[in-house]
Amino acid sequence: MTPSPSPRSRTRGARRLPAVTAAALATVLAATACGGGSGDAELGSVTLEIVGPWAGAEQEAFEKVLDLFESRTGATVTYSGVGDELSTVLQTRIQGGDVPDVALIPQPGLIQTFASSGDLVPLTDDVVADVDANMASAWREIGSVDGQAYGVYLKVTNKSLVWYNNDLFAETGAEPPETWDDFTELSENLSEVGVTPLSIAGADGWVLSDWFENVYLQVAGPEKYDQLSDREIPWTDPTVEEALEVLAQVWDNENLLVGGTSGTLQTDFPTSVTNVFGDDPSAAMVVGADFIGGVVSSSTNADVGDQALHYRFPYIAGEQDSVVVAGDAAVAMTDDEATMELLSFLASPEAAQEWAAQGGFVSPNRNLTGDAYPDPLTGQVAEQIVAAGDSIRFDLSDLQPAAFGATVGDGMWQALQDFLGDPSDIEGTMERLEAEAAEAYGE
Repeated sequence: MTPSPSPRSRTRGARRLPAVTAAALATVLAATACGGGSGDAELGSVTLEIVGPWAGAEQEAFEKVLDLFESRTGATVTYSGVGDELSTVLQTRIQGGDVPDVALIPQPGLIQTFASSGDLVPLTDDVVADVDANMASAWREIGSVDGQAYGVYLKVTNKSLVWYNNDLFAETGAEPPETWDDFTELSENLSEVGVTPLSIAGADGWVLSDWFENVYLQVAGPEKYDQLSDREIPWTDPTVEEALEVLAQVWDNENLLVGGTSGTLQTDFPTSVTNVFGDDPSAAMVVGADFIGGVVSSSTNADVGDQALHYRFPYIAGEQDSVVVAGDAAVAMTDDEATMELLSFLASPEAAQEWAAQGGFVSPNRNLTGDAYPDPLTGQVAEQIVAAGDSIRFDLSDLQPAAFGATVGDGMWQALQDFLGDPSDIEGTMERLEAEAAEAYGE
């Protein structure tokens, strides 16, 4: 993403919220929500700054959400999108003593890093109450460090989806499967009639980690998932072995993969999508998150909701509603009351609805119904996350030290690529994962 210009400079000391009661703020917000006024005069001199990763269409949509907050309170909110340089920008701002009021952070590990160094302000009880009123408690826990809540999750991703070419399904009489056994049977049946079932971006290790996380969550359940992500059990645990055995049922069958094993290892993520939804599709399905819809729209002539549909990742065992998620959390870097008021607003269904109507967005807010979204497919994605409740689990690789969970050619990504190359080497894969995890954790 291309970084947007930095926000205009401001005088920090004189633009803070005067002491007002929570009841007074609530009264003003309720009045403006009903069209009773343009904002709160008490907030009219307050300027808040947000730094986050979003640029382009995401930034434009988020700024409309911020416009709603401004219209309700009279405050001014500036946003700076810094793309992948977020961590570096925040570290530089911290060292310079010029932190933004709010940062939007996509990795829980980064929240932990900044919280542990004392650079984040814990959420107040009022903000926590708003989060709990609108989201499953799992979202508060994901945004917490040592039991203290820091993050308000705003924009999230459903990673437990299988996208399929509806035209190919119709031609072959295929139906979306519900269970893993049905999924493997469908894949074999498609192969037998000359349709390669799966396109996998083996060249991108994060795609393979998404596969593993979905299978592991289904096989081992949420509690074991937590234990593995928290380093309470090793990567040589029997549950990891079982998950790899399940993956091997698909990854060890070259007839199920476009290009076989060698071709899959050379396929990148965008290509894995166009293989399924291009003008001359070479596969019927691709496992991936809800943002695949954006790739379909920008890179193919297929229509999302018509030729491009999805179903939930097939049920294996354990808790059927479990969903692997990712997302961006708003965290406070200043302890002003106005900052907390903004975070409370971002936790509200009104803020979520403002962005949902624009598209390209999924909210964890359970008080936002599926029909708030511009298309039924996105509404289904959101409802699946909400229905999962406390069975949602954050992307496991994002919960690891970057050296293990998010490094090209190393750690979890590379070990799973090696496993895709030789799915029979389950024991060796577990040993490599354990050795590299131990190194990344400094053990």
